[in-house]
Amino acid sequence: MKNMLLTVAETAALIETGAILSLAADPDLLASLPKGNWIGGSSVYFLTDEGGAMLRNRVFCTQFSDASHADIQVLSAQTLPNLAQGYVANGATVLLIPAFSAAHEEFALNSQTYTDLFNQPLMGWVAGVHLDDVGRKAPMVFNGQTGQSHENEAVAMYLTLPSTAHATIDIVNLFQPGNAESPSFQFETSGFGASTAKVNGQSVNLAEYIEDNALDIRLPLVADYGGAMVNVAIRAVDRQAGHVSFFAPVVAGVSYRQARPVADYAASFAQETQGAGAGEYACNCILNYVYGELEGKTTGAFTGPATFGEIAYMLLNQTLVRLDIQNAA
Repeated sequence: MKNMLLTVAETAALIETGAILSLAADPDLLASLPKGNWIGGSSVYFLTDEGGAMLRNRVFCTQFSDASHADIQVLSAQTLPNLAQGYVANGATVLLIPAFSAAHEEFALNSQTYTDLFNQPLMGWVAGVHLDDVGRKAPMVFNGQTGQSHENEAVAMYLTLPSTAHATIDIVNLFQPGNAESPSFQFETSGFGASTAKVNGQSVNLAEYIEDNALDIRLPLVADYGGAMVNVAIRAVDRQAGHVSFFAPVVAGVSYRQARPVADYAASFAQETQGAGAGEYACNCILNYVYGELEGKTTGAFTGPATFGEIAYMLLNQTLVRLDIQNAA
């Protein structure tokens, strides 16, 4: 794999060669590109070799040079449960979903129940917009083979790899749940929002509890999923409406604790990854970008878009996700 930050003209020239690509850029730039073997998602925040940057005039391009073929499908909320039917032998799948769409909600709530979902590496991200445009402009994903954009559907790229290649995915999550003395949160229903929760077994109005206890909403709720720490980031707290919204769904019956603070995001990522990341397909959460003040800072050797959600089989928040393809030939 090769990661590049390109102009529109450079990206178009690469597409014309027939290269298999995943692109991230302002949607107007993606819409101007020629048809080809690519998928794309809207993003204007990136982690580059020089550090984090907001760029409206560049395209972040990942070339899957090890892949021999790519099949692209557009999946609605109704057809997403059939995602694994497109898996190919010795392959990997990249999935892009527009934020706040029906496909986003469907995947977030139900992906763990999809038949055969875990049978091959599935990695991807949630397309977003400039933070000033949230609620005003719709995030988009693109099927490069047709040139069409989609605001409410996902786009999947099924990569065929040679027999000598092997794909793996991994996550880097800096957050750990608070200790046993910290409050435990449980929810009666799954979803992207909640009005009430049980805190240490006692039912409370969640918005009031967060504000009355001055909880730092930059820190996600964290649950232990069989040894993997999974974050749920808090999107907004509306005390007047008595409601809290999240960037990923909380799951009924699961115990969450608020994460411990991270002192230095950039240094922590670099330490955690120990210099790895070059030549890998990666994305990092927009909340890590903002809360960690990553503009102008690097996260080890990892580059890629800052996204409104990350996918490693399931929807994640405030996490770095990576896809690596090793070819023994």
